[in-house]
Amino acid sequence: MPDLHWLSLAEAARLIESREVSPVELTEAALERTAAVDGELNAFIALLAETALTEASAAADEIAAGGYRGPLHGIPVGLKDIFDVAGARTTAASKAPVGHRPESDSECAKRLREAGAIILGKLNLHEIALGATGIVSSHGPARNPWDTTRITGGSSSGSGAAVASGELLAALGTDTGGSIRIPAALCGIVGIKPTFGRVSRRGLMPLSWSLDHAGPLTRTVEDAAIVLQAIAGHDPGDPASSGVEVHDYTSRIGDGVKGMRVGVGSRWFSDDLPEEIAANFREAVGVLESLGAEVREVDPPHIDEVAGAVACIMLPEAFTYHAPWLRDHADKYSEEVRFRLELGATYSADQYINSLRFREMVVEAWRQVFSQIDIVATPATMAAAGPIERSDLSTTYSLIRFTNPFNFLGTPAISVPSGFTSEGLPLGLHLTAHWFDEARVLRAAYAYEQATDWHTRRPPL
Repeated sequence: MPDLHWLSLAEAARLIESREVSPVELTEAALERTAAVDGELNAFIALLAETALTEASAAADEIAAGGYRGPLHGIPVGLKDIFDVAGARTTAASKAPVGHRPESDSECAKRLREAGAIILGKLNLHEIALGATGIVSSHGPARNPWDTTRITGGSSSGSGAAVASGELLAALGTDTGGSIRIPAALCGIVGIKPTFGRVSRRGLMPLSWSLDHAGPLTRTVEDAAIVLQAIAGHDPGDPASSGVEVHDYTSRIGDGVKGMRVGVGSRWFSDDLPEEIAANFREAVGVLESLGAEVREVDPPHIDEVAGAVACIMLPEAFTYHAPWLRDHADKYSEEVRFRLELGATYSADQYINSLRFREMVVEAWRQVFSQIDIVATPATMAAAGPIERSDLSTTYSLIRFTNPFNFLGTPAISVPSGFTSEGLPLGLHLTAHWFDEARVLRAAYAYEQATDWHTRRPPL
């Protein structure tokens, strides 16, 4: 049997269901792996080893008694440290007193537990989730398993590092401008941002109420579908939660892309896109085409105006949430994060409201795009993981250029491993579809994944 920590979630689930592996064995393997590599990676802020082993033992007893709940039963997972986990402090990787010790789980943690998952710990992030590099954290930066001198991408930095390194089989992150898909791409794993409102954000420290999404990071597309299935669905406790029916994400995941219309927009490509990234993307689209997809040129409407509108929404909302602590504890925030929060106070009400109105117009324009195609494909990022010491705000543009628009739109989007640079650093293919069509996004990503072997590569830790 291979090392347990390198099993996919789906593989581990089959072994647990057949009782060839117990949840205790799998949790112990995850803890051993974490002890071996997290000193280099700094993915965890809090390791809940004692409670995790207790939960694993209870899961083993329940399964032995015939109470198997499904593919997450007995699986060790982690959550970005802005999700509340009962009894574990939520810090948001900040020295500012924004955290607390919750008495109850976030809705996502609650649903994971109901599915039988074992919560192994809380994961590192870019402070308060306000950053795409992952390097600003009161806990120190998380490091990329492929090269520990490099960034993981953020803000779900610890989630990306922990899954890519084999510390966890799955993790949850959040995504306001790309913060699930960026670390997925830079760490060589899968990350899906579901449709806005598809997954509850109750019990999750907000960055931007209008743009925040929660979703899974995993090593395979099938695993992402399994985790998303568990956490998706209406939550009356989240005002933004949607009541749109949740599909069975795994039932038709293998149907392929034959006849699927894949849109590629030339306006996204310009002289500043490195040829290595462009070549990797062309090759990935060629794989989809070879599988029967129909590739079409699309003109992404208003794409050049989206970044400014996102800033007009995200920064004022972030400032509003953090204003009580900024008044009395501004010096506790890192300089970069404090600057961006205070910038949020400079936007006027009409700028904020007009950006919300502009979004309605852009959404309508994109509905027309999605009436002509099924999937939009882009590179996940403009660059692979850069050196930690040279990553700053100027790096952000190269990371969020292709992800940011789909937070603004609220459409489901995924990053799936698509290869490596000449330096051996991972790259990702980014796919998005119509609102609430996560099933199609997963199906396209799965078809690409199964036609390539990028997801089978392991970092040299």
